[in-house]
Amino acid sequence: MIPAAVLRIAPVVNVFSTIVMIFSLTMTAPLIVAYIYDDTALLTYVQSILIAFAAGVLMRVTTMHRRRELQPRDGFLLVFLVWSILPAFATLPLMFHIHGLSFTDAYFETVSGITTTGSTVLENLDALPPSINFWRCELVWLGGMGLIVLAVAILPLLGVGGMQLYKAETPGPMKDSKLTPRITETAKVLWLVYAGITLVCIGAYRLAGMNWLDAIAHAFSTMGLGGFSTHDASYGFFDSPLIEGIAIVFMLIAGINFATHFQACRERSARPYRADPEVGWFLLITLGSCVMIACFLWAKGVYPDFWTALRYASFNTVSIATTTGYANTDYNLWPVFAPLWMLFLCCFVSCSGSTGGGIKMIRALLLVRQGMRELVKLVHPAAQVPVKLGGSVVPNQIVFAVLAFMSMYGACVIVMTFLLVATGLDAISAFSAVIASINNTGPGLNQVGPATTYAVLTDFQTWVCTIAMLLGRLELFALLIIFTPAFWRR
Repeated sequence: MIPAAVLRIAPVVNVFSTIVMIFSLTMTAPLIVAYIYDDTALLTYVQSILIAFAAGVLMRVTTMHRRRELQPRDGFLLVFLVWSILPAFATLPLMFHIHGLSFTDAYFETVSGITTTGSTVLENLDALPPSINFWRCELVWLGGMGLIVLAVAILPLLGVGGMQLYKAETPGPMKDSKLTPRITETAKVLWLVYAGITLVCIGAYRLAGMNWLDAIAHAFSTMGLGGFSTHDASYGFFDSPLIEGIAIVFMLIAGINFATHFQACRERSARPYRADPEVGWFLLITLGSCVMIACFLWAKGVYPDFWTALRYASFNTVSIATTTGYANTDYNLWPVFAPLWMLFLCCFVSCSGSTGGGIKMIRALLLVRQGMRELVKLVHPAAQVPVKLGGSVVPNQIVFAVLAFMSMYGACVIVMTFLLVATGLDAISAFSAVIASINNTGPGLNQVGPATTYAVLTDFQTWVCTIAMLLGRLELFALLIIFTPAFWRR
């Protein structure tokens, strides 16, 4: 008799097999780059494509007789498989080419890419084959809008499960608004907007002086808010205020809900930005923090004049606040208030529906409004005080869901920080590594600061950060639900 768990998993694996085969074809892009630059990693992509595609075919064949329409619960399982198993296939080019790279480190690197975190264990990036750096940045771009959203866009066979997959994968607590009547069309629209802005970003970088490889790779990681670079010095390699300015603009664009971008394009108006309750606060807090940190650094004598302080404060603050993780200087050497404030911003500044990480601005706004409601009710216990956002009343069930999310978020940060401290990591490095990982930001402080890599961590510490990245990208519940007994009951 076939176990019930196997019967439930098999149809999901059948759909997942198609995603694996499609994912294997994404390696043709770095294969082309390897051919153009005649680099030494060319054959690794041929091997990787064949292995990944064959694995997809094998899964497809073995589950062929278990095919059925996906049920709502199956969406979470498929999301879990995509975000946990695809990075294992993505490690193949790295492990075939980089001698001595362990699976733990390779998996960390690819999870960091797909979750758009941007942490790295690799050193001497400038000496790596162009195709390897391109592959790392391509992973960020694919993960930015979400592999599941891409799958919903191009795989109508997902059928009734499409909406559930979209809800399970896309960020934010309020996911029921559709841009188009059909969820597949919504997914296609989001990807078209994402791809279109990416092309503009590539052109801007190229005109600013980057070569084509750097322009494409950095546009991928900028729009994915992932922070991978082709150079060890990140944006310090270019030392160009113009390039940094372009990066700031597109990081801010990518930090805004892409549905809002679509509405603005469709209406050819800025009204959707004004109507979006997150955008104003996102820009005000982020840009205001740039000025505040610039004044702080200037006052402390870190930089000789305000404009130099503003240049470095703006780039690094926007980068960390939007959870990108680029750096053009070692801000770990700044007075500790500045980098700590930047890490605080990465926890909540990005908008829902953007490619950024963290709890999202919409949850932060709901928490503030809920706090204000409780203060009013202390004075007027009988008063009916609804929580409003953007002029609309937010149902209590959403407010309660946000409170539950924050409780789980805080618990995960505390548990994983203590785990890292227990293994010998200093408290600042441990806390910043967890915050940077669960918010998909990248660099932390001290031992995992912007001038170093996560290679200093032990295997156990690396796995803790890897799990934190997955938890953050899937917003906790979409991952944790898989491990609850209720999920597996009939």
